[in-house]
Parts: sequence; structure tokens; C-alpha cells
Amino acid sequence: MEAEEQRQQLRSLRDFLLVYNRMTELCFRRCVCNLNYRLLTGREESCLDSCASKLVHSNHRLMRSYVALMPGILQRRAANSASQDPALPTAPPEPPAAPRTGT
Repeated sequence: MEAEEQRQQLRSLRDFLLVYNRMTELCFRRCVCNLNYRLLTGREESCLDSCASKLVHSNHRLMRSYVALMPGILQRRAANSASQDPALPTAPPEPPAAPRTGT
């Protein structure tokens, strides 16, 4: 079980890094025009701040929508699966009750 958790954490990290790298590349291509100087110009820096801020804000909105919609999607999938294969149990069976001792 711990190995599966580590794999999930690695997937999450990989997904985060992919989003971060795409954002960095997009903003760099959009905002940095001149590579002749060691430092960014004020205009480039302002553009990069604005670009990154927009993308982070968009990502947060997208994630909020995903979190809000996902439970309904999963319920519909479960309902569709149950209706397509009625032999599948809708809920896991409960374990047998342990005998009670009179103490």
C-alpha cells in the first residue's frame, strides 16, 4: 500500500512540474523579447508577473471546478456501471458480526 502511495505522490509531483514548466515556457516566450541583457527590463518583469498571475489564477479556478464536478461524474459512472452489469454489488458486503461475549 505504501508503494502505491509513493507512486501517487510521484505522479502528483510530475503533473505539478509539467504545469509549472509549461507556464514558465509560455510566459517566457510571451514576455522576454531581448536576451542581450543579463537582467530583465521593467516591462519584461511586469509582463512575466502578470502572465504567471493569470495562469495561476486560471489554474485555481479550473481546479475548483474540477473538485466541484468530480463527485457527480463519479456517481454517474458508478450508476452507469451498476445499470450495465446488475451482477455487480452496489455496496461492499458488511463483514459478519463478531459473537458477543457476556462480560
